[in-house]
Amino acid sequence: MVVRTYAPCGCTPILKEYLSYDHLSVIGAVTPQGRLFLKTYDHSITSREVVAFLTQLQRLIPGLLLVIWDGSPTHRSQVIKDYLASGATKRIHLERLPGYAPELNPAEWVWSYLKVADLANTACDNLPELGALLQKAKKRLQRKHDLIQAFIQDAGYEV
Repeated sequence: MVVRTYAPCGCTPILKEYLSYDHLSVIGAVTPQGRLFLKTYDHSITSREVVAFLTQLQRLIPGLLLVIWDGSPTHRSQVIKDYLASGATKRIHLERLPGYAPELNPAEWVWSYLKVADLANTACDNLPELGALLQKAKKRLQRKHDLIQAFIQDAGYEV
């Protein structure tokens, strides 16, 4: 995301963009203790990958998990329903957010920070380069527990 450009007066800066459908998809979670979990894919995330991520979170985080998510079709799939019906709800409490309220989702604050602050004005030639920069940004953010907790508070939740 371009945040700021520079050019001499009278010369409009031009960034060339090569149109492509290639993209990175990221799934993430934060904890009240300020921990951050992110997984990156070079394709659209499937319901099975969401289940794998939730299963991994259950192994890494003790106790009840509050899962806050939007109305993505992936989140409403039969695979997710079957996973939750199989007993996952013993440790997972789901809160679905309306599509018009991304500010209530702490993960959206993470994405915004990564795009506008940490990765601002980054121009990559290809997806692997973007993926590598995203991994470095993730590692930097994972050390900022107070900032992650602030994202949770900004979304309206107590830490």
